[in-house]
Amino acid sequence: MIVDVAIIGGGVHGCSIAYHLAKKGVRCALFERGYLSSGASGRSAAGARHQFGTEVNCRLAIYNLEHLASLKEELDPPFPLEFEQSGYLWITYSEAQLRQLEKNVSLQNSLGIPSSILSPEEIKEVAPAIDVRSMLGASWCPKDGHVNPHTLTFAYAHAAKRLGVEIHAETPITGLRRWKDRVRGVQTATGDCHAEAVICAAGPWSAHIASWVGLDVPITPERHQLLVTEPVERIRHPFVLCMDDGSYWKQCPNGTFILGWGNPLDIKEISDESSWEFLHEASKGVLSKMPSLAGVRVVRQWAGTYDVTPDSQAVVGATPVEGFFLDCGWSGHGLQFAPSIGRIMAEIVCGEEPFIDVSPFRYSRFEEGDLFFEPACI
Repeated sequence: MIVDVAIIGGGVHGCSIAYHLAKKGVRCALFERGYLSSGASGRSAAGARHQFGTEVNCRLAIYNLEHLASLKEELDPPFPLEFEQSGYLWITYSEAQLRQLEKNVSLQNSLGIPSSILSPEEIKEVAPAIDVRSMLGASWCPKDGHVNPHTLTFAYAHAAKRLGVEIHAETPITGLRRWKDRVRGVQTATGDCHAEAVICAAGPWSAHIASWVGLDVPITPERHQLLVTEPVERIRHPFVLCMDDGSYWKQCPNGTFILGWGNPLDIKEISDESSWEFLHEASKGVLSKMPSLAGVRVVRQWAGTYDVTPDSQAVVGATPVEGFFLDCGWSGHGLQFAPSIGRIMAEIVCGEEPFIDVSPFRYSRFEEGDLFFEPACI
């Protein structure tokens, strides 16, 4: 098989990159070790927000949210994306964290993002079911929301295939083809693919793949877990994240609630095994803030893996190995960046200037000691 670009990873980023390259007339093949969205993408809580604490993420987020709102018309999938702009609340009980939220909102407002700081009384106005006792405040953006992670991934894949992209699911990459000092394709159990460029968008597996060409990508895998409840009556409720205990929850369009808990002590390895501890701690954390969910039955729970970098920021762009590009290290907030980064990776690989400067995400920053931390992560 001979193509212009081979893409490793069938999550939402890999599928978005394939779509944007195909729009430019680039011949692509995408390889996924499982089924599309079987990795971190499909296991995500799938929030989409403007509320970041670094300028580059805020600028990318503006593009992401604008495009998610109209993506159904652009990609024309035969199914809904289930994108809802029901708002996002970052709640806190801590003075220090409230100061950080205020700093984040100041940056966001300077870029035109309509976020604001809410008092506990104002929190009740946008999320009536929340118990605000002991809360000091929250940051809020009504244009934030969430999407179905599977349908978003499938929509990009559907549009990419329509433009001629070859998608190979259940096809693990076994090696990278090299010629002299550059990467020239990928090896699989079913045969080789010759390509002028290879893009690795394989989430927590990216560090291992990059090691095949001598690159040390500082990614730590980190298990994160979610559970989903039975459907209940829809209420007016935004996506809520608690900065203090790392709990978060949202109501989906079908009435189910998805609950998560960012446990800093969870295992640091690639894992899809969920635990009883998570069921207990996530339920306890959310019920203390939204007691109306007491008695709602849990249907199932699952786990996925974050690819965490030392500064909780992504690695995007070219590498010291010619022909090998990275899109990984999103540290748990990557799914929502599929619209912007898919376009940007296509621009970079085609030798164009990215429409938003993503040089802060460069691979070399780790060696340079030029880390920049994203404060809005759970």
